[in-house]
Amino acid sequence: MPKITAKAARVNANLTLKEAAKKLGVSYQNLSILENDEDKITLGLAKKMSHIYQIPMDFIFK
Repeated sequence: MPKITAKAARVNANLTLKEAAKKLGVSYQNLSILENDEDKITLGLAKKMSHIYQIPMDFIFK
């Protein structure tokens, strides 16, 4: 599977920005910033994203 962006992973999981932010425990504004600058995503948050979006972490980030 080719690598996809965090935003694409969220969209593929059928989650809105607000729904995903609530599940991840961050504000939707912060999640929006992180989706646009993936270098700022911490390892812990990346693991949560992988679990919630149901996609291996290795496939999420470009």
